[in-house]
Amino acid sequence: MPPPTRRARFRGCLLGGALGDALGAPVEFDGLEAIVEAHGPGGPADLGAAYGVRGAITDDTQMTLWTADGLLRGLDGADRRASVHRAYLRWLATQDGDRAGADGWLASHDALWSRRAPGHTCLSALRSGRAGTPGAPINDSKGCGGVMRVAPAGLLMAKPEAAFEAGLEAAALTHGHPSGSVAAGALAAAVAALRDGAGLEAALDRASTLAADAGGGEETVEALASARRLAASGLDDAEAVQALAVVTPESGPGWVAEEALAVGALCALRHPDRVEAALRAAVTHAGDSDSTGAVCGHLLGTLLGEGALPARWLEALELADVVRQVADDLLAAAEGERAGLEARYPPDAPRA
Repeated sequence: MPPPTRRARFRGCLLGGALGDALGAPVEFDGLEAIVEAHGPGGPADLGAAYGVRGAITDDTQMTLWTADGLLRGLDGADRRASVHRAYLRWLATQDGDRAGADGWLASHDALWSRRAPGHTCLSALRSGRAGTPGAPINDSKGCGGVMRVAPAGLLMAKPEAAFEAGLEAAALTHGHPSGSVAAGALAAAVAALRDGAGLEAALDRASTLAADAGGGEETVEALASARRLAASGLDDAEAVQALAVVTPESGPGWVAEEALAVGALCALRHPDRVEAALRAAVTHAGDSDSTGAVCGHLLGTLLGEGALPARWLEALELADVVRQVADDLLAAAEGERAGLEARYPPDAPRA
């Protein structure tokens, strides 16, 4: 098969992440035994129902879309970090039902106003009135709420190095521990490398190198090395994924950023040409299944393109057309085609 087109990679990234998110949503708070009992050892085979909706996305995909919103509103010389922060405040308004607090095209979709188990760290950080930076952290959290939302930075930024910085600063707005932001930068860098045609191993090499050069990147580098080692091991998928649960082994992997990144990388490495198998493995554990599924989907979707994603899952995915449009908008911006974008993403300005 010929390599995916650039459009297919952009769409594959965001749609793949949303599919992993939606596949993991119904089992996010279940233990491994309960998942296996309900779905078998391979995990969920189809998108189930969560929050009363089949194929429902969660806060992971919501915040990914709002990351794109902030980046696209801040194209023309605006402070990128501030623009993304204001986009997250618009997302916060949707979670609080504050209709006056969110404007623009994304806010016009009623489904994005649903609360889908938003992370406590994201909520508290955004409600604080402060915006964290790597040099002035807002807290000491390294939860996965930063890494799961930064794939748009990998699609939009011209090079992996720029994607790393944009992903890191976006995560640091709410997550102050170095691992919480460095892991996000690493995912964005890997997405940028995959977008440009790198193989999965080479993309993870680039991400690991950038993480190693960043302050506080040791845990991210170690987690990615563990993922690669376990990918080549004789353990089955569930055993390999569980072995990555270092911080909270009793409650499964993925609750912290470096583990979520590692689970996604591990499952992509184990099933590099089989999206369905990779995503099923990425959500079949007792940890943060929707976030690990999203990370895996961002990686493999970028590598393989939209055409490799399971068609029956795409048909059931909530807001698939919105996700696809945002991917197309990121592609247009990346290629310098701004016509029409302002209608959906008006130039950013601080709220009064």
